[in-house]
Amino acid sequence: MSSEPRTSRARGSGRGRGASQSRGAGHGDGPATHRHSTASHGFDLPVLPEAVDIFDTTLRDGSQQEGLSLTVDDKLRVAEQLDHLGVAFIEGGWPGANHKDEEFFARAPAELRLSTATLVAFGSTRRAGVRAEDDEVLRQLVKANTEAVCIVAKASKLHVTEALRTTLDEAVAMAADSVGFLRDHDLRVFFDAEHFFDGYRDDREFTLRVLRAAEEAGAEAIVLCDTNGGTLPHDAERIVAGVVADFECQVGVHFHNDSGCAVANSIAGVRAGATHVQGCVNGYGERTGNADLSAAIPNLSLKLNVRTIPPDRLERITPVSHHIAELVNIAPNPQQPYVGSAAFAHKAGLHTSAIARRRDAYEHVPPDAVGNGTRFVVSEMAGRSTLALKAQELGLELDSDALTGVLDTLKTLEYRGYHFEVADGSLELLLRKATGWEPGYFEVESFRVINDHTDNSGDPGRHTTEATVRIRVGDTRVVATAEGNGPVNALDSALRQAIGAHFPNLDAVHLVDYRVRVLDTGKGTGAVTRVLIDTSDGERVWTTIGVSENIIEASWQALYDSIVYGLLHADRGEGDHSAG
Repeated sequence: MSSEPRTSRARGSGRGRGASQSRGAGHGDGPATHRHSTASHGFDLPVLPEAVDIFDTTLRDGSQQEGLSLTVDDKLRVAEQLDHLGVAFIEGGWPGANHKDEEFFARAPAELRLSTATLVAFGSTRRAGVRAEDDEVLRQLVKANTEAVCIVAKASKLHVTEALRTTLDEAVAMAADSVGFLRDHDLRVFFDAEHFFDGYRDDREFTLRVLRAAEEAGAEAIVLCDTNGGTLPHDAERIVAGVVADFECQVGVHFHNDSGCAVANSIAGVRAGATHVQGCVNGYGERTGNADLSAAIPNLSLKLNVRTIPPDRLERITPVSHHIAELVNIAPNPQQPYVGSAAFAHKAGLHTSAIARRRDAYEHVPPDAVGNGTRFVVSEMAGRSTLALKAQELGLELDSDALTGVLDTLKTLEYRGYHFEVADGSLELLLRKATGWEPGYFEVESFRVINDHTDNSGDPGRHTTEATVRIRVGDTRVVATAEGNGPVNALDSALRQAIGAHFPNLDAVHLVDYRVRVLDTGKGTGAVTRVLIDTSDGERVWTTIGVSENIIEASWQALYDSIVYGLLHADRGEGDHSAG
């Protein structure tokens, strides 16, 4: 855990801004304040805070996303990645709410070695009519053995009277008593004001009473939550600014993305003086998700010069984003800002030729600043300059005739249904072959797939798939047969059985996704199909493609390319014995 809290822990009134909200002297990582005076226009833009605390809630709020389920081991690994990124706080879950979170907090002290982050346990205020010291949720928070806790309280009159079915005075007392009880146990307390923005618009006086009670009881930060996700940026900035002006403790923001504005609202909140930003890496969360920290962090750090995570760790945000996506078993969004594989991908000929001269012509930040990179996407729309840039990116030399040949081949194949802009692995092999390179790893003589189905008197039956491949590796001829849970799995197993002894590096290469698209549905079962296979060696992921009226043939094409690409890059730096 962090040995030094980032904000004041003073008890009593809770007054006094946290260290990260200081607006005074400059900071070693950049200017402390950024006032942009525009007197000629009659107004000044806000004075931005020097730094904000990033509070990640992937393990609690993010895990409420439909289809996202984490084991305890998954949660521990995600927490390690968040600490590696350098966030200030990691909300680990709700101790006592379920066995999984109980186990997580029991194992965390021994198994997590956090260097930058502080682990936070989540809960709620005491129940109506129950003393704080008798409330089981609050007792579980104390037992969680974390340095900090976060409790949620109703900050909307509607939710107090209709959901809690209690009085407004009791809701205020619940907030004060709960914060006070936790502070009496020497815990740092973050106070999530649930439905704050809706409540503020409905009954501003009551909502501010709840915040004031938490502040005076010693809350380190009051966090304004847009629980329904419907607030727009101009309202977010105006309302947060009013709270910052009226309160002395740290003010935080927690936005949901139902209106598509969660990241914009988070930035608006910081512009208004908030110094604590909650969200999830990759924007995970219930319904449409929480504010995406993968975008909010670089926006604040690179665009507004507000420190969010250690500056030397900003380049980790793309690999951490992708690593966490693997851990939660949700495919990354290629179009995700900053960290998506297509975030700095260029397809239009005008764009690529301009970027060859000036990188900033079509890139709003240097891709390597966030651990990403420029990609030149090649399709039948590509010009010679795009192909030349792609070849240069791969370290290949293609003369004018070779470029023309590749471009003609590309157009022919894409007319038949290939789609190389999403198949980077197959594209690279195509370009390498244009230089005269041939993949001399192994030669395929033939392959065969047999699928047996037995019907057992109304029983769904049993399927057995068997594949046989005949391969030559050098002067050696190998015939291998393997079973699988389908034709692709069987072919993959048979091919690995045939060549695995010759290429031990193949052990690290594994298929991670398989996708099929029917290209001309009007032809029914005779339609052309496109197969895409994603493969990984643990460090990189590449995509290969196959197209055929025979789905097994299309699958074999994509599988063959995926294995050849994996062997090619496993050999690089060790002497590529197949290079021509």
